[in-house]
Amino acid sequence: MEQKPSVTVDIVLFTLMGDDLKVLLVKRKYPPFKDSWAIPGGFVKIDEQLDEAAIRELKEETNVSNVYLEQLYTFGEPKRDPRGRVITICYVGLVHHENFKLKASTDASDVSWYSAYSLPKLAFDHKDIIEFALKRLRGKIGYSNIVLGLLPEEFTLSELQRAYEIILNKQLDKRNFRKKIFALEIIKEVAGKMKGKFRPAQVYRFVSKEIGTFKVEFRPNF
Repeated sequence: MEQKPSVTVDIVLFTLMGDDLKVLLVKRKYPPFKDSWAIPGGFVKIDEQLDEAAIRELKEETNVSNVYLEQLYTFGEPKRDPRGRVITICYVGLVHHENFKLKASTDASDVSWYSAYSLPKLAFDHKDIIEFALKRLRGKIGYSNIVLGLLPEEFTLSELQRAYEIILNKQLDKRNFRKKIFALEIIKEVAGKMKGKFRPAQVYRFVSKEIGTFKVEFRPNF
């Protein structure tokens, strides 16, 4: 009988912790790559929608649920999985890590946040997948409000700029950043609310909680 490829889903989940961009990893319980770190994921069931499979695998392996996931890319290099021909549909998501209590289960023996800039040795082609996701994230913050998934509901302009700096991995000019952000009309002041004791700063929130395109497209070369 002719062999047919299998299909998996894998999830790259980013968060901000301190001054670092973190990615969620699980330690594999079984071969191949037993005891190696990997991004969460698994095989798609025969009667399962791809989005449903991604949500299920993330919940089963990490206890993370109710997050916005977006299809990222399809990886299908013939020898990417030693078990045979496995094509994976990858998803990416951005979360506020304090909203979740991590717990490894099913195929994972451990789960933890790791710096996207200092990854351990990873199973399969997951290092390439994370690098692809980071590149896509960096590009997308220039034409969408996707960064809202990493921030609390209310934030200062300094906190917003720092989120951009961590994602882009470079410092940005404060004056130029604020000028461009205000030109996009995607944030608004929270009336009468300041943050900080010594030099209180105005608090803002996004105009919309829906992830969508900006009114003005720009590239993040502040």
